[in-house]
Amino acid sequence: MKTALTYTKINNQLFKLKDLIDPAVESENNKTDEITQLVSIPKGESPEILIISSYPPRECGIATYSQDLKNSIIQKFGSAVSVKICALENKKTTATYPTEVKYHLITSEKDNYEELAVKINNDDRIFMVFLEHEFGLFSGKNGSYIIELLTHLKKPVATTFHTILPKPDHDLKLIVQKIAQLSDSIVVMTKNSSAILINDYGILDEKIKVIPHGTHLISPKEKGVKSKIHLENKLVLSTFGLISEDKSIETALEALPQIIKKFPSVIYLIIGKTHPEVVKNEGEKYREYLSAKVMELNIQNNVQFINSYLSLEDLIDYLQQTTIYLFTSKNPNQAVSGTLAYAMACGCPIISTPIPHSKELLEGAGINFDFKSSGQLANAAIKLLLDPKLLKQMRSNALHRINPTAWQNIAISHVKLAQEISKGKQNALKFKMPEISLAHIKRLTAKHGMIQFSTIDIPDLETGYTLDDNARALIAVTKHYYLTGELDDIELINTYLNFILFCQESDGSFLNYVDIECNYFEKNHHENLEDSNGRAIWALGEFMTYAHLFPERRIEKVRLALDKSLHYINKFQSPRAISFAIKGLYHYNLKKKSTEIENLIVALADNLVSKYRGVSEKKWDWYEDYLTYANSLLPEAMLYASMSSGSYLYKDIAKKTFDFLLSIIFKNNQIKVISNQGWKLKGKSPNQFGEQPIDVAYTILALNQFYEIFQEVDYLEKMKIAFSWFLGNNHLSQIVYNPCTGGCYDGLEETHLNLNQGAESTVSYLLARLIFEKRVSPKEGSERYSDLQLSKKREKASKLLNKIPKDISE
Repeated sequence: MKTALTYTKINNQLFKLKDLIDPAVESENNKTDEITQLVSIPKGESPEILIISSYPPRECGIATYSQDLKNSIIQKFGSAVSVKICALENKKTTATYPTEVKYHLITSEKDNYEELAVKINNDDRIFMVFLEHEFGLFSGKNGSYIIELLTHLKKPVATTFHTILPKPDHDLKLIVQKIAQLSDSIVVMTKNSSAILINDYGILDEKIKVIPHGTHLISPKEKGVKSKIHLENKLVLSTFGLISEDKSIETALEALPQIIKKFPSVIYLIIGKTHPEVVKNEGEKYREYLSAKVMELNIQNNVQFINSYLSLEDLIDYLQQTTIYLFTSKNPNQAVSGTLAYAMACGCPIISTPIPHSKELLEGAGINFDFKSSGQLANAAIKLLLDPKLLKQMRSNALHRINPTAWQNIAISHVKLAQEISKGKQNALKFKMPEISLAHIKRLTAKHGMIQFSTIDIPDLETGYTLDDNARALIAVTKHYYLTGELDDIELINTYLNFILFCQESDGSFLNYVDIECNYFEKNHHENLEDSNGRAIWALGEFMTYAHLFPERRIEKVRLALDKSLHYINKFQSPRAISFAIKGLYHYNLKKKSTEIENLIVALADNLVSKYRGVSEKKWDWYEDYLTYANSLLPEAMLYASMSSGSYLYKDIAKKTFDFLLSIIFKNNQIKVISNQGWKLKGKSPNQFGEQPIDVAYTILALNQFYEIFQEVDYLEKMKIAFSWFLGNNHLSQIVYNPCTGGCYDGLEETHLNLNQGAESTVSYLLARLIFEKRVSPKEGSERYSDLQLSKKREKASKLLNKIPKDISE
């Protein structure tokens, strides 16, 4: 029996959060019209995207591209969507394909195209087809047989042109126009290709979608991790990909003698097998020509051929050791290069011939040179090798230029296009919840605490530590330890706790800025540190709710620090410092049951009430005349105050102000927190761009607490929408959390992301992610354990904590 999946059915699974609903599918006020117009698919099965393409084990660039696209969609959306392949073959094959290959197309048999269309039309699960087009893949003049498939295909289809030839002859132009006419959308990978389709083929602009060639996110090479490839003390130039005459590798070889004169330690790696079609037609003629050229130029000690089809892991290893990547193609009509994109993703500065792809990507990240000009290539390489500072800057620029093309972002773009073309006639797609990772948390944690900033994913030790970051880190990692009992968490917790205690002064207050050697920065004495002090109270107070997990000697130190700070807290005037303190005191008092602390919470909450009454009016339910940062913290603190005191007034103000804030920051099923480029003033429109992860995370924490008290489903919905901001549901449709490094990018700007992964952003993401881990069942959670397993893990961890040496506060 087949059944339609309805929005109601999806809504009934509100908190199966490992498959987070993608809110981009629907607008806030129109949730049912399109979602209920769903294709019927077999019960319990996922809607299906079919990719028609060459596919591994066939060795070609488009095969690799399609496999990467398939993998990225599955990794990004999980079981919410299935991806299958129709593999292209010239003739019947005995090749062993992976299980995702559902259909085959014998491209040389014209009748097979219509037969395939009928099969796809009759397949109820398929809601979208992506056709990967390259003229050489299909038979007939200019690959004309593909028209047979598109003519009979009734499912929505987007055709991706991997090559667009400018100034086509009459016959070629007619074929491309017919393909465009029969496709619901045309995908190209560069703006240049789009312009050619418009100007030379007369394709309508609105039918064209530019989706760049995808690239892999690359894990940083950790210190102490040895490479499989040993290229120490070498300046490495490299080229990779399937070898053919079009690569013009001889251009690089002819440039080498000039480069070697300046830099004798240069080695040029030519990585990759000869293209299978080239081998079929002419054997290894071109490779032999290159080998002879190496001998003729007497550069055999500086050139190494790696004649194999490398695994992605080995390829990345080579690229991460590459000083400069050389792209020497002599084909000006080559629209894109996957090898160029991969090299940039590894942070390689590039020297390239001016194909459209390199002209669009290389600004600040490399140098273009004329086709076949070995002299220009040599001069460019020498210029870069003489300037290590420029090389470093180009590495950073390469990563920033290529990051939007991460495969995760390309997956989002393809799925959004599928949604647009199918007009909602498929299951509401859901983001897959990323696994929890503390990799970047650990990378950022030095001897005495968490380092404040990071350059991309490399901690910047010169920025030192802050109380702010270590306070947030203490809460996040303690929560993670509570959920998992992981031994590695103990040393981290100890480090952050010790740092906070070290920062406390004799009067109970805290300093914020500390250098790498644990000396206080002078700016501690020139800034208002109320908010930092409030964060310390929050961290220590919430830590006390987990007191039963830690040895008493540690807990007693925290208790003394909190008690020492009580008289100082009452002096707070900053609404955010007050709010942090209320949260911390509430948690501290859950077990302490102190009347003094209850009264202090009331005094702090009354201060917020006074601020609220002083500025609120009919259309401005708030505590200040403006919205700045960490706004959700204020109503959340009022809610905690009501939980402590039982005050209905506090609870009423908490809900009014929180709902007011939500009405501003949630629009069209996306969250857009208040910009750090300009606060929202009463009566004024907010700045639209400049969003920070910390504000999204604080909103999620508040939504979670408001749901606990009010049990309103809308708070759960908004939690999911807010978290999806990290996963790509934002105005750039780009991931903000990097699952490869475990870090979170520092900001979402109007046109780009700030790729630095500092402590504030990374810890904020973890705090938000852990909220969702608490709300899934043990079998769905990524790191959940049984109570017995947790008990044993925590017992072992507690013994380790007792063995840790005395800390800097002692």
